[in-house]
Order: sequence, then structure tokens, then C-alpha cells
Amino acid sequence: MDARNNAAARAALARAGEDAAARHLAERGYAILERNLVVGDDEADLVALTPGGAVAVVEVKTRAGPWHPEDRVDAVKRARLVRLAVALSAREAFRERLFQFDVVAVSMPPG
Repeated sequence: MDARNNAAARAALARAGEDAAARHLAERGYAILERNLVVGDDEADLVALTPGGAVAVVEVKTRAGPWHPEDRVDAVKRARLVRLAVALSAREAFRERLFQFDVVAVSMPPG
């Protein structure tokens, strides 16, 4: 598989994982507000309103194979999510709201 096909396969896997995560959260009462939100140099896969009214900044990790996708959320990524949340909290729509950080790990069958 050449690099272009490999990148396309990774992008398709990531998109499938984000779609599955959005469905999972919506089924639990979350309202998805944004997908792939970019603020400055920071990006969140999903931003949602929880059933309790908090703003959830969601990182989705999708992998095919026998390991834990959530292990890939390192300190650098966590810092970027915090920075994004701080920027969001300055927006009128999000002032006075609590924020939470969620990781949704999606494991797909290999292949």
C-alpha cells in the first residue's frame, strides 16, 4: 500500500470512529455541537452539550487491532484540549458552563 492509500485508509478509519462516537454520545443524550472544531492550533474531534448542560470536549481515538486507543491521548494532546476549552469558555454561548473532557475509544476489527 502506498503512502497515499495508507493516509486515505487512516482518514477513513478516523472518520468511521468519529461517526460511531457521535452516535454513541447522541444515544446517551449528548447534543453534538461541533465536529472537528479547530481553534487556533488546537482541534477537538467533537464538542457536545451533555444531558446535564456541561460542555464536553471530546477526543476520539480509533484503532484497528488489539490495543487501547485511549492510551494515545498524551500530555501534549490533553494540553491542547484544555487550551481549546479555555478559548471556548470565552465565547458568549459557553460562558457560565462547566466543561468536561471525554475520550471515546473506538476499536475496529483489523483489516
